[in-house]
Amino acid sequence: MSNSVSHNLLQQNLLQSKINSSGIPANTLLQPKCIHQVPAQPRKSSSLSKKFCGNSLQKPKLAMGSRRPVTFVPCAVLTTDQHSDQQLAGKYNLDGNIELQVYVDASSPGSATKVDIQVSYGGDSLVLHWGGIKDRKEKWVLPSRRPDGTKEYKNRALRTPFAKSGSNSVLKIEIDDPAIQAIEFLIVDESQNRWFKNNGGNFHVKLPLEEKLISNVSVPEDLVQIQAYLRWERKGKQMYTPEQEKVEYEAARTELLEEVARGASIQELQARLTKKTDSGNSQEPSHAGNKEVSKAAKKHESKQVFRTGRIKRKQRDLMKILNKHATKPVDEAKLANEESTKPKALKAVELFAKAKEEQDGASVLNKKIYRLGDKDLLVLVTKVADKIKVHLATDIKEPINLHWALSVNKAGEWLEPPPNVLPQGSVSLNGVVETQFVSSSVDSTYEVQSLEIEMQEESFKGMPFVLCSSGNWIKNQRSDFYADFGVAVKKVQKDAGDGKGTAKDLLDKIADLESEAQKSFMHRFNIAADLINQAKDAGELGLAGILVWMRFMATRQLIWNKNYNVKPREISKAQDRLTGLLQNIYTSHPQYRELLRMILSTVGRGGEGDVGQRIRDEILVIQRNCECKGGMMEEWHQKLHNNTSPDDVVICQALIDYIKSDFDIGVYWKTLNKNGITKERLLSYDRAIHNEPSFRADQKERLLHDLGNYMRTLKAVHSGADLESAITNCLGYSAQGQGFMVGVQINPVSGLPSEVPGLLQFVMEHVEDKNVEVLIEGLLEARQELWALLSKPNDRLKDLLFLDIALDSTVRTAIERGYEELNNAGPEKIMYFISMVLENLALSSDDNEDLIYCLKGWNHALNMLKGNTDNWALYAKSILDRTRLALANKAESYHSILQPSAEYLGSKLGVDQQALSIFTEEVIRAGSAASLSALVNRLDPVLRKTANLGSWQVISPVEVVGYVVVVDELLTVQNKVYEKPTILVARSVRGEEEIPDGTVAVLTPDMPDVLSHVSVRARNSKVCFATCFDSNILADLQACEGKLLRVKPTPADVVYSEVNESELGDASSTNSNEDIPALTLVKKQFTGRYAISSDEFTSEMVGAKSRNISYIKGKLPSWVGIPTSVALPFGVFEKVLSEDSNKAVADKLEILKKKLKEGDFGSLGEIRETVLQLTAPPPLVQELKTKMQSSGMPWPGDEGEQRWEQAWLAIKKVWASKWNERAYFSTRKVKLDHDYLCMAVLVQEIINADYAFVIHTTNPSSGDSSEIYAEVVKGLGETLVGAYPGRALSFISKKNALDSPQVLGYPSKPIGLFIRRSIIFRSDSNGEDLEGYAGAGLYDSVPMDAEEEVVLDYSSDPLVTDGNFQKTILSSIARAGSAIEELYGSAQDIEGVIRDGKLYVVQTRPQM
Repeated sequence: MSNSVSHNLLQQNLLQSKINSSGIPANTLLQPKCIHQVPAQPRKSSSLSKKFCGNSLQKPKLAMGSRRPVTFVPCAVLTTDQHSDQQLAGKYNLDGNIELQVYVDASSPGSATKVDIQVSYGGDSLVLHWGGIKDRKEKWVLPSRRPDGTKEYKNRALRTPFAKSGSNSVLKIEIDDPAIQAIEFLIVDESQNRWFKNNGGNFHVKLPLEEKLISNVSVPEDLVQIQAYLRWERKGKQMYTPEQEKVEYEAARTELLEEVARGASIQELQARLTKKTDSGNSQEPSHAGNKEVSKAAKKHESKQVFRTGRIKRKQRDLMKILNKHATKPVDEAKLANEESTKPKALKAVELFAKAKEEQDGASVLNKKIYRLGDKDLLVLVTKVADKIKVHLATDIKEPINLHWALSVNKAGEWLEPPPNVLPQGSVSLNGVVETQFVSSSVDSTYEVQSLEIEMQEESFKGMPFVLCSSGNWIKNQRSDFYADFGVAVKKVQKDAGDGKGTAKDLLDKIADLESEAQKSFMHRFNIAADLINQAKDAGELGLAGILVWMRFMATRQLIWNKNYNVKPREISKAQDRLTGLLQNIYTSHPQYRELLRMILSTVGRGGEGDVGQRIRDEILVIQRNCECKGGMMEEWHQKLHNNTSPDDVVICQALIDYIKSDFDIGVYWKTLNKNGITKERLLSYDRAIHNEPSFRADQKERLLHDLGNYMRTLKAVHSGADLESAITNCLGYSAQGQGFMVGVQINPVSGLPSEVPGLLQFVMEHVEDKNVEVLIEGLLEARQELWALLSKPNDRLKDLLFLDIALDSTVRTAIERGYEELNNAGPEKIMYFISMVLENLALSSDDNEDLIYCLKGWNHALNMLKGNTDNWALYAKSILDRTRLALANKAESYHSILQPSAEYLGSKLGVDQQALSIFTEEVIRAGSAASLSALVNRLDPVLRKTANLGSWQVISPVEVVGYVVVVDELLTVQNKVYEKPTILVARSVRGEEEIPDGTVAVLTPDMPDVLSHVSVRARNSKVCFATCFDSNILADLQACEGKLLRVKPTPADVVYSEVNESELGDASSTNSNEDIPALTLVKKQFTGRYAISSDEFTSEMVGAKSRNISYIKGKLPSWVGIPTSVALPFGVFEKVLSEDSNKAVADKLEILKKKLKEGDFGSLGEIRETVLQLTAPPPLVQELKTKMQSSGMPWPGDEGEQRWEQAWLAIKKVWASKWNERAYFSTRKVKLDHDYLCMAVLVQEIINADYAFVIHTTNPSSGDSSEIYAEVVKGLGETLVGAYPGRALSFISKKNALDSPQVLGYPSKPIGLFIRRSIIFRSDSNGEDLEGYAGAGLYDSVPMDAEEEVVLDYSSDPLVTDGNFQKTILSSIARAGSAIEELYGSAQDIEGVIRDGKLYVVQTRPQM
């Protein structure tokens, strides 16, 4: 944006802060705090008006922002011995203890204006960097009358040295040019390169006009009214108080009088203020202005006041920015499984489709259901033999007609169908056919209107159509509907080989059209627009393909122009077409908005895209094109990727100067040092620059060309230029005017909240501030105000989107610039920055529920810190861990969506392999997620130290010696056998894995629960298991791969050291698998009973899980509940399998088990699937029904046959879990005879828990039998014992102080499981809880109904936020554990739940 437009947007009056026009990056300067300001006295008016416009316009009762009240700070004070004819124009505090005073004297008419400047600073090298201002333009003029010693600085400013006066520095300036209205200046200590600024901008001192020049002149009140309106409009239509209104009105009068004083006539003012612009819009606001002013006058009196120092952020309900729109890859196996267990009520059109799909063995070519308000439209295309059938159905009740045609050459063309395909009653209308829908139903379950069109498979590609009902046309988002005859259902998901996980057809088409797209941006954007509907129909992967292609373009991996001349307006038109289509999809498909924002930011309004991202992209291009990938350029590249800052503008200029000087390294350092960048500063960056530049002579021209272009990108970001253009586009301001800048509205976006103009003005005033905190607050407040508009249809939606994208980008840039500010910051400030970046990320994300709850958690942690609440650091650590999980999930999501498309399309287009390998990484690094990750990493060690957490959590404290092996996931090696004692360093441990044979230690940065399956396994197997929180320690361990280490854990730390092989024998012998005792099982027989009640549970009938529940019933305090239970005893599975009705299943199982014994482990999955084919013998159904009903449990079949089928499927899944991989390999490890393993099924009514817990009555980490250890999760306990990421709430309680639990860690699990009233079928094998072998948890417990996953908000959970509630619940858990241990006389492993404050125990077993 031009300086004039910038000025028009941001102009202020006396002593305003401005974007520095001297070419020096403003945020490298200090920002003194203004202590006192005395503006020049306003001129007296001969006719004070109390209204803006005579009798027709009422005064706008608006409230206007003012400067923040300033408190006095003691400092060095200047004497004020000025002459009586001088007036104090300004008094400022520079950097705490330095004072600046400015006096102005114009006592003699016609004489020069004298300006005296005094500074309480005794340095010898203080200079004034200054210039004059004419006609309120930003560019400085250089007065001809100058003090001695003045020098010109780059023809843009004057530099005048101060003179010493005692301990002060003084300077006198005389201005004899009457056209100069003000002077602007900065103060510089040249020896220290130390700059003093006025709140981030220039000091601005207005010069008084001679009184006699205007004393006898008056300006018509109607012109004052217009000028006052233009001032109000130019300042963003802020709210004025009555007092401010008067000041503004008289300031408008003064402006006009000053023009008269400079020679303008009243007639010229009248012509300028009332003439029309070139666009035909009158600038006189006498009528339109009346509406605007009156409208503004009705605004609430309590509108937010924006101050120059800091805005006051509104208290917002974060749930109002909740966005649950999400698209996830379809897991077809999981989907099929869910469909088989959870009935789904089908809509009428779905029932119709199901019936048609089952007719005649038809294959489905295309199927889609469109949402028409609250109704549905089905389009189903099937193929039977050589015939195509198009079925349409809708549940619209009113009569409805189809207007349709056929396409032959290309999709969407309208060609009249041949007569032999017209359904009965059809009418031809000028090339289009009209056919009426007819009522249709198979039975009473549904009723729809439908029709069927049948044709021979010829050369028809598809059928375009629209609908008409009651005279209203019904279209597909303003476009025609189209039934494609050639698209197979779910082709994208099922594609195999090259292109798997991509919209392969679309990417192939893009690759075919690339030679055409290379001609120009016009061609590329038009081709993209042509493909956008295909991309939309392919869903998430289709739009990902477009994004990948556009990023290849933006990063110059593709040719931009190939000998083809295109006019700029043609490129703009093509770009406008593409962004318009993207805007439409953004409105109609909210689940794709995050991808669409990324595409828009890559395409941009004018081919420029997101300039913040271009900083990262273009440095890679420069390195590649100029062959300068090492040394200083690589170090600068890493700095740019990590935290670009205004220093990069100086570095880029230094490189250009160095190259222009024929590689004189002295010139490079001169440019750097002149702008305050020393060698020490280069080394202080997070990514330090150690080397000097070194280029070849043959690189010179290309480097100058590319670095020159790159400089524009750097300046665009760090001067806010891209943001300015986005703001201008939405606010509709123009730079037209005469004499001074006037802001006239031209096509502003309608419906903007009244706060937005002021917020955007605030942002631009602070965009270069070194202290970025206030800037980020303003950016976020503006984004929050815009957020609601972005989800509503608007013909200017894309302009709002580009503004929001620019605000988002500016937040990221500001955060990177603020890293230095956080170097010595305390936890409160870092936490506040994290909350701001998290808010920014949430505002840009689809499916942001987890991010919002993380943000609420950070806000709660900040309140705890400010209130000096105990455990604030422990709580903040849990929020930090959850935030990391959210970031990891986001990164994995990006990778799965984008990387396959980048690799497939990139390989077809010949994109550089290095660029492909880091494609998703670069996308992630470009967003707020990368900034958030960096801040979290800064805070983590601070919190660990404050909460006394150390660098480790030891889960199983066993001293071991072994060889280090580094793996990505423990899951991938769980079935491996290591020949030598092995210390596994695993990046990912989910919690449900087995520990491989030969493993003596597992060290991981992951955070499985202490009571998870893998943790219990480690303790039982005497394997060292610990979580490492310190990335440096973890990196050191990974660097030890292949080395022999001794690992010695304590309860809170792990010490490791390299040892000789001579130390291996003794240390590893204790962990040998040979020490595991041989275990035998007794095969159980069918006892003739299909179902038994809890008082019949014996060791011959059921396993320990069932027997323990029966044993404790009636023996515990009354406040401990025990769920009612029945069981299918041992032998029932084998009995069912032997039934004649299941003979085919039994035969198939025998074949598969034989394959399994021969080592074909892939048959395990086939065995499980085969077990699910069993049918239930009637006696089993009847016995189970009788036992459940007599025990007071609900019988599923009472709700219908389908409910019993769900229960039967759950029972079979429990039996089938005998052959899950984890259980099978675990029994092999201890040489258990798998054939002798029998499975009873414990049946219990599910308690829909508020909380679930697991207790170990002896602390498993320390072995301390005097304290109980427990973990608690929200919802069902599967998140605690299963593979759900994050930590549970953990606590210990001394057995002699059960009412004083001590919290060890707060919860970080993002997901909780909840369920309707239902039945759970629990595995209860004879292989569980054998002495010396923990088989518990190996087999599945299956609820009859699917659990619902709920994203958890701990900030409103009383277990976290209410100390009394927390103490009550945790104490009751501890007391229940103590009571059960006392009953059994040994340490117990207990599972239970809390519902409405009532505690229930669902199972207990000996603690292993």
